[in-house]
Amino acid sequence: MLDTVDANNHKTKVLLGRSLFTTALLGGLLVTLGGCTPPESYRTQADDVTRDILEESWQSAMGRTEEGFTIEPASDTLRRRLLLDQHLPMRVPASAGSSDDQLIEQWPDEKYFSDRRKTNNSAIKPPYKITLQDALEIAATNSRNYQSQKEVVFQTALRLDLERDDFRNTWSGVVNSLLSTDLGTSTETMGILNQDSLSVSKKFKNGSEFMGLLAVDLAKLLNGGRDGSTGIRLDTSFSIPLLRGSSEFVVTEPLTQAQRDVVYSIYSFERFKRTFAVAIASDYLSVLQQLDRVDNAVENYTRVVSSTRRARRLADAGRLPEIQVDQSVQDELRARNSWISAVQSSEQTLDRFKMTLGLPTDALIQLDASEFDVLLNSERYARYLEAQVLDTDLSVPPADAPVVLVAPSMDDAGPMEMPQTDAVLIALMNRLDLRIAVGEIVDAQRGVAIAADNLRADITLLGSASLGESRSLGSAGSNDAQLRTDRGFYSLLLGIDLPFERTRERNSYRNALINYEQTIRSLQDAEDSVKFDVRSVLRSMLESRETIKIQAESVRVAQRRVDSTDLFLQAGRAEIRDLLEAQNALNSAQDSLTNAVVNYRIGELELQRDLGVLEVSADGLWVEFDPSTYDIDAIRTTLNELRPTEDDLTTQGSNNDQSN
Repeated sequence: MLDTVDANNHKTKVLLGRSLFTTALLGGLLVTLGGCTPPESYRTQADDVTRDILEESWQSAMGRTEEGFTIEPASDTLRRRLLLDQHLPMRVPASAGSSDDQLIEQWPDEKYFSDRRKTNNSAIKPPYKITLQDALEIAATNSRNYQSQKEVVFQTALRLDLERDDFRNTWSGVVNSLLSTDLGTSTETMGILNQDSLSVSKKFKNGSEFMGLLAVDLAKLLNGGRDGSTGIRLDTSFSIPLLRGSSEFVVTEPLTQAQRDVVYSIYSFERFKRTFAVAIASDYLSVLQQLDRVDNAVENYTRVVSSTRRARRLADAGRLPEIQVDQSVQDELRARNSWISAVQSSEQTLDRFKMTLGLPTDALIQLDASEFDVLLNSERYARYLEAQVLDTDLSVPPADAPVVLVAPSMDDAGPMEMPQTDAVLIALMNRLDLRIAVGEIVDAQRGVAIAADNLRADITLLGSASLGESRSLGSAGSNDAQLRTDRGFYSLLLGIDLPFERTRERNSYRNALINYEQTIRSLQDAEDSVKFDVRSVLRSMLESRETIKIQAESVRVAQRRVDSTDLFLQAGRAEIRDLLEAQNALNSAQDSLTNAVVNYRIGELELQRDLGVLEVSADGLWVEFDPSTYDIDAIRTTLNELRPTEDDLTTQGSNNDQSN
């Protein structure tokens, strides 16, 4: 008898060992299947899906694709090269970029850095000289703000993919293996139960939902008669809304909004690129303007020092009072202070510009001064810098004669200056932020319609079907289950939820109407702001143009005044104060002329930005606007067709009366 018991125990251990091996093998297989796809593959999938979404959306929104759009940073940026080649201090390796970051041991994506685009940055010797075009390209690659804006567009596309996923077939599979031993009865019961299931769910755009589940049970006893059987079960269910939430318009609203959000993000990014490019050019010219002020301060300081020395010699010769020497010394001290202040301001402006580009502030950077020379010597401004020709045949009128003020005219306006009405029309057709404001009105209207749909009753048709049987260790001795339609369980339910309580929905509907009116006001504010921006920059350009002519003449007059006063001083017919005042006037006129030229150039770029016509590529380079390419009459006709009339208002009122 003992031999029989030992034999049974041995068989049980063998069966148990085999079962454990089978369970471990199955578990290892599942773990392998679950972890066989590396994280970098999922990243690549997300990038591919997003790229397709953005290409489609960019083509729809802008009529073109954005070549070279990527959120992956370069493997070796200019910032990194400057930090390494110029031996600049860093707090941690990540200061040079994420490629140099010290990663934790659990970092999952081994190819995250190796997949990055390569650059050809050679060793950089200080100082690093950049042109305006270089600055635009550097900003598009190194600017942290620029990178953040691109990531916003990318993440909006990811959200659209997630909304699309709600309407895809959703598959899931579950495998469970249970090893069980029951010692609570007179007969020991041991067995293994494998439960496998595969389910699929689908949401349709009419609000219907379907779910299907196929489950297979494998029950096997490991002792006793070692009975075993297979269970198979098919469960399906569906729900169909018949009233509230039954419209495709309502069901697909999150998807529709996500699609529109991608277009809005593209509009915002395109608007940002134009604004950012103008800001880079403005900052670049501002740095050169500060450097020009340094040159003027040096020139003025040198003149004042020479005047002080001359005053000292004249005073020693008894030809000049000592008090005038002191006046010259005081002016020399003020000139020195102005020179030092100009140098510090130029360095401060340059450091701020480096931060805008995304470069280290302590990097040795040098801007190309020839960009400023080209600006000052440009044919566009040459006519404004020429001496004003006066009619010498005209006699000077009496002092008490009426003074006739001649207002600035458009006769000598630059190529970018245009009538305000034409500029406003172009801006209304092209400003991308205005397109977003117009689109948000439609979004608000959809919100009102959806809130109204939520006020209706819920009528839902529910159905389910269940075929076959499941198995457990307790039913291992049963026959194998079968999927027989004649023995299935079927149910059909019609659920009706009458709209007796709709307080929350009622308030949501009222809030949707309020939001709609707020969106209308936002559009009005955006439209008025567009008009204000355009009219303001045109006024600024006119003022800068007149200032260029005035200050150019002022520089010539101030130079003549300095030369003549110097001669009079040597002849003893002028005081040192007269020469000092003339020199200060010359320095001020030179600074004002430079400022006017820079302001006019920046105004040209700002006008193109505010009109929405400055094209900027993915690498930050721009293509300037040619006013002759626009058909103002066609734009005016298009906008006039959209204008409401009194008849429209009357018709709308009649429709409201009929609905009431």
